[in-house]
Amino acid sequence: MKTKDELPDCPVATTVSLIGSKWKLLIIRNLLARPWRFNELKKDLEGISQKVLTDSLRSMEEDGIVTRTVYAEVPPRVEYALSELGESLRPVLDAMMDWGNAYKGAV
Repeated sequence: MKTKDELPDCPVATTVSLIGSKWKLLIIRNLLARPWRFNELKKDLEGISQKVLTDSLRSMEEDGIVTRTVYAEVPPRVEYALSELGESLRPVLDAMMDWGNAYKGAV
């Protein structure tokens, strides 16, 4: 997790630095519904490369937004889910969805 000194002074810039990429927002959107496995996310997020998905998940895990659970099974199973901090983004994404729907209705 980043320290306060590593984050921008502006709270909007802080949010954008943590979740501002197109792919991070779509990953969070999916994880708001349920935990996902890596390949499920890759298939659902059409156009995302394996490297970008890996980097995005690792970054969000380091920032405390996503949890990664490895199950001791054969073959190994790994699931990604939102942490409690990640779940706190639900109202932000709900507001984005509402705004997107309103915009679509206005054009």
